Amino acid sequence: MNDAFANPSNLFSLVFAAALVCGLALKFWLATRQVKHVLAHRSAVPSVFADRIALAAHQKAADYTVTKTRFGMLELAWGVAVTLGWTLLGGLDALNDAVTQQWGQGLLPQAGLIGLFIAINAVIDIPCSLYGTFVIEKNFGFNKTTPQLWLQDLAKSLVLGLLIGTPLLLLVLWLMGAAGATWWVWTWGVWMGFNVLAMLIYPTWIAPWFNKFQPLQDEALATRVQALMQRCGFKAQGFYVMDGSKRSAHANAYFTGFGASKRVVFYDTLLERLNADEVDAVLAHELGHFAHRHIQKRVVSLFALSLLGFALLGWLCTQVWFYTGLGVLPHLHGSNDALALLLFMLALPPFTAFIGPIFSGLSRRDEFQADAYAVNKSSGTHLASALLKLYEDNASTLTPDPWYVRFYYSHPPAVQRLSRMQPEVSPA
Repeated sequence: MNDAFANPSNLFSLVFAAALVCGLALKFWLATRQVKHVLAHRSAVPSVFADRIALAAHQKAADYTVTKTRFGMLELAWGVAVTLGWTLLGGLDALNDAVTQQWGQGLLPQAGLIGLFIAINAVIDIPCSLYGTFVIEKNFGFNKTTPQLWLQDLAKSLVLGLLIGTPLLLLVLWLMGAAGATWWVWTWGVWMGFNVLAMLIYPTWIAPWFNKFQPLQDEALATRVQALMQRCGFKAQGFYVMDGSKRSAHANAYFTGFGASKRVVFYDTLLERLNADEVDAVLAHELGHFAHRHIQKRVVSLFALSLLGFALLGWLCTQVWFYTGLGVLPHLHGSNDALALLLFMLALPPFTAFIGPIFSGLSRRDEFQADAYAVNKSSGTHLASALLKLYEDNASTLTPDPWYVRFYYSHPPAVQRLSRMQPEVSPA
């Protein structure tokens, strides 16, 4: 045992395995709490919602939550097994050897290694995706996706990945090999530039590949929405309705784009369910995020965290124990850039899973601020009514476990949100 701790490679293997196991145990504990808590409150609607939510809807939400949480536990276990297979059990090392023997070394073989890794992972994920879409979502009445549409989406995603991802990957790998010790700074700059570009082109070039976006035809609603935007001091390129109903019965509304390309998008399912007052309140909530600069703050946070991540990768890729500790023998007389990227992607999640509650808490704080803005600019009564309809339509449980909420929820539970909009609603 002392020899194992003295060897950096063995020590890192033990720390990595411990992080995987501890993370899995924590998430299983949280999921078990969630299931027990939701089932314990399944038989009755919380008193503060008793006059607005039917028991059947409450029980459907409980059953949907429990089913998804239990399936999520299986996905978690499978994900840990796959990660171990790629790392400590030698999967990535074997794939790297096969690529090297077949194609040699160089920029293109390295890109090929990453491409094969992504393709294999995509195939591994297909059964879970199919089950989630065509079994769970279908059983609860949410799935509208046909097998043909699912295959079309898969093909479109593949084409986009090749067209956009391949040049970016080749540039990153080239920088890693040609830019010297500070390659990670240049690569970070390229990555950030790509993210900004993606925000600019996504609304008009990428999203229409998957959905149809029609200008909002309801003139009365469009006039009302425009008046709200002007009252709040915001401008958008336009108001659009997305055919979300062709894939799912879930409803939503969102802002997309950046700068002049910003637009407001309503799911057709949302417009079918909410009245004009409620749509107005939901949009005011989204405007609240912009008023408080939540989007900009998140982008800046992403930039800062990405810089730290690239700096860490810049150091780790020079450490032999980083490779061998994760079950891979690096090339002694060749480039290991692709290996470093893949291993970093595999190793980072277990070590960062424990900071998830921090970001979840910050997100919930932002949601409270956006709610307060909407209450001020629109109506708390209408926002509460809209949220309850969305909770019901999306089968979101009204009785989540408090610890599960702290760790995972990016939005506060319904009772907490409504208690701030309508003082007569008291938190449980």
